[in-house]
Amino acid sequence: MKYIIRGLLLGLVLSLPAVAQVQLLDKVAVIVDQGVVLESEVKALVDEVKADAEAKGQKLPSDLALRTQAIERLILKNLQLQRAEMMGIRISDPQLDQTIANIAGNQGVSVAQLREELSRQGMTYDDYREKVREEMIMGEVRRANVRRRIYITPQEISNLMEIIAQQGGDQAEYELGHILIGFPADPTDEDIAEARERADKVIDLLNNGSEFARIAIAASSGSEALDGGNMGWMNINAMPTLFADAVQGKRKNALIGPIRSGAGFHILKILDTRGIEVVEVEEVNARHILIKPSIILSEERAQKMLKDFKEQVIAGDADFAELAKEHSADPGSALRGGELGWADPNMYVPEFKDALAKLAPGEYSEPVRSTHGWHLIQLLERRVDDATDQRKEEKAYQLLYNRKFAEESENWLREMRDTAYIEVLSE
Repeated sequence: MKYIIRGLLLGLVLSLPAVAQVQLLDKVAVIVDQGVVLESEVKALVDEVKADAEAKGQKLPSDLALRTQAIERLILKNLQLQRAEMMGIRISDPQLDQTIANIAGNQGVSVAQLREELSRQGMTYDDYREKVREEMIMGEVRRANVRRRIYITPQEISNLMEIIAQQGGDQAEYELGHILIGFPADPTDEDIAEARERADKVIDLLNNGSEFARIAIAASSGSEALDGGNMGWMNINAMPTLFADAVQGKRKNALIGPIRSGAGFHILKILDTRGIEVVEVEEVNARHILIKPSIILSEERAQKMLKDFKEQVIAGDADFAELAKEHSADPGSALRGGELGWADPNMYVPEFKDALAKLAPGEYSEPVRSTHGWHLIQLLERRVDDATDQRKEEKAYQLLYNRKFAEESENWLREMRDTAYIEVLSE
């Protein structure tokens, strides 16, 4: 088959009547397995690189070197498109249109403005669309073939998180409030006990809403007492080790102490932070009863069942958990009385998520229709959870994945290139 393509293409030219004056518009530059790279493709890519370099004021190597590089890139492109064809990878027009709209949006222009700019650059919109489509197809085929070659261990993630933390340590700064409940240079046990008692009272006052600065002015033995105990902004590496160990990992408004030192008992408050990423997510704990309409259970009947259940539960005539166990079509939660547990509401289908957003803890929704069926929902609790560590872990994983994906993509392309039949034809 490798030679059939070449023979057919050459045969088409040689079989033309000798009497006809034929102008050869294109020819095969490279045979690539079951496909070909045309001379016009090579020329177009070389011209594109030259135009880009001229616009940037860059110098380029010789035309021969440019041609060699262009041919190599087109070989890899051709191989990827052939692999995509074998895998049945397609990009529909709606997918393509959405991607182009996203590209335009990221550039701060409309699709119409993008088309005008392409026209000014001498490219037709249809050509641009097909170029984007090819890029999308090659991206899909790379992801499908490369991601299964990537393995990331928990230890790799942990090591990278530690490195990121060390690199970011110099950027982390804390604005600290400080109250010192001091004792004499050579304190007796009684002096220490008395200072500890006073420190505990200060903590109680602060926990009950007393203003930190006012308490510091009134009670602190520290040098910054008249400044309301404000020590200013400090890098964690610049503050006393005793304080650094105590505040590391704490968030804004955290109250720390009492911490004992040779001078007395220290009480710290993190007034503010900067250079520290803190990620919080709202989680909900909810339960539901799911009724799925069927041939024998109409939409109206399913909805009415849940309305009746709600009335019975509110009136105290029925128990939500028991109704869920008996009637809910969600087997995972039915056994738990409909409870779904703590979760990020974004994980739920839009209709379910929107219904939860309107509920206060303890409230019941009206019957809600989703793709799964009809739901009766009760919001049990809300909470704000610190997802900083989770986000840091996700960031470390993504960095490792991106690095390994780039490495494995190169390996995969090289292996595919080495096993393919490639014949570069003379000009």
